[in-house]
Amino acid sequence: MSQSEPLAAKVADVVGHNRIAINMVWTLLCGFLVMFMQAGFALAETGFTRAKNAGHTMAMNMMIYGIGMLGYWICGFALQMGGVGGVLSLGGAGALANEFTVTIAGKEFGLFGTTGFFLSGDAYDAVIFSVFLFQMVFMDTTATIPTGSMAERWTFKSFVVYGFFISMFVYPLFANWVWGGGWLSALGRNFGLGHGMADFAGSAVVHMTGGVAAAAGAIVLGPRLGKFKPDGTPVAMPGHHIPMAIAGCFILAFGWFGFNAGSTLAGGDLRIGVIATNTMLASASGAFFSMMYMWMRYGKPDVSMAANGLLAGLVAITSPCAFVNSVAAVGIGAVAGILLCVSVLFVEQTLKIDDPVGAISVHGVNGAWGVLSLGLFADGTYGEGLNGVEGAVKGLFYGDVSQFMAQLAGVITNIVFVFVVMYVFFKLLDKVVPLRVDPELELEGLDQAEVAVSAYPDFNLKKAMK
Repeated sequence: MSQSEPLAAKVADVVGHNRIAINMVWTLLCGFLVMFMQAGFALAETGFTRAKNAGHTMAMNMMIYGIGMLGYWICGFALQMGGVGGVLSLGGAGALANEFTVTIAGKEFGLFGTTGFFLSGDAYDAVIFSVFLFQMVFMDTTATIPTGSMAERWTFKSFVVYGFFISMFVYPLFANWVWGGGWLSALGRNFGLGHGMADFAGSAVVHMTGGVAAAAGAIVLGPRLGKFKPDGTPVAMPGHHIPMAIAGCFILAFGWFGFNAGSTLAGGDLRIGVIATNTMLASASGAFFSMMYMWMRYGKPDVSMAANGLLAGLVAITSPCAFVNSVAAVGIGAVAGILLCVSVLFVEQTLKIDDPVGAISVHGVNGAWGVLSLGLFADGTYGEGLNGVEGAVKGLFYGDVSQFMAQLAGVITNIVFVFVVMYVFFKLLDKVVPLRVDPELELEGLDQAEVAVSAYPDFNLKKAMK
């Protein structure tokens, strides 16, 4: 027996090491997929905007990757994950254990982490570095969303300042409250609201944050020249390359499998099959119902709206993908597709906000819908012990109204926090570094003036694109 014990211990050690290695490889691979989504955003946003600004739009989508990553490395990751307390599926990250909290009425409210600045000190660890990579590409998705709503009139200097601000402070703080052990995740433990706010892969943390920031930026920046007639009637400004935009949407859909299924942080979690399939079904449903809505209302299917409907379905399913069945996934995507069409028209025709790519509706509105849909359709088959609460996650339609209330609290918090902070930030920044290019540059196109390139140098675009 004494001879068998060391062998058993060695076998157990090898099995444990392999489990962690599989989970780490899975997490990194999914992180690589999410990183590739940046190419999808670049193509989609550029295709949906005008040719004279194609180089400028591409430049923003490229550089937000580098700018956002550096800001997140400096302090964003520490504020978000510095108090998470470890990642069991990856075998550690226990050094991330310092959360700044305040105590009110005997309840602790986590506000931000305090470990991991510059990925230095105790954060110099393989597990923590892996978590950083995965979380960073999620943040970068948020940061790139306003580059669509503010395209074609945004100065590159102010864009650079924005990139650091959202990656260092705004995104990390809200993400901490939901994913880093902060107060929204503790609503279940502190107040009995289900499992606290649940957001599996980021309908709110990632997409709603980006969409609300996009709304604040577009409002402060104002509409493109010629977008609205004197009486307020919107004028169509078609994108210059719909095939490019649709290709970008397909790249995003491909990367989304890493986004959603990767959020298990565990290749050994067999739920990844459910998550991936739900993700795919919701995207199909979103595209189909967007197409049908526009077809029935305007007499023809609108392929650009269907492409955005695909993304709307993906945004909506991002939060509940692990907690719902396939019927619910198709229903969530269907609502998202119709909601997208209604929202795009409302934002443009009623609110008079110029959003060239529909980012506010795709990410903001449907991010909110996704979070709420979890509170409605979670069926109690997954999420055992989530956020320190016993049992699996159940929504309103499966008997737990309190989970829906937690989701609602998260949506309201996101709208108030992100919109107020970003609106004030853009207003103040405009006083120091003007947000908007000069009118003559906007009419001519921003490529040469702002980023010293011409996307299409062999074509004379000035007359056609004014």
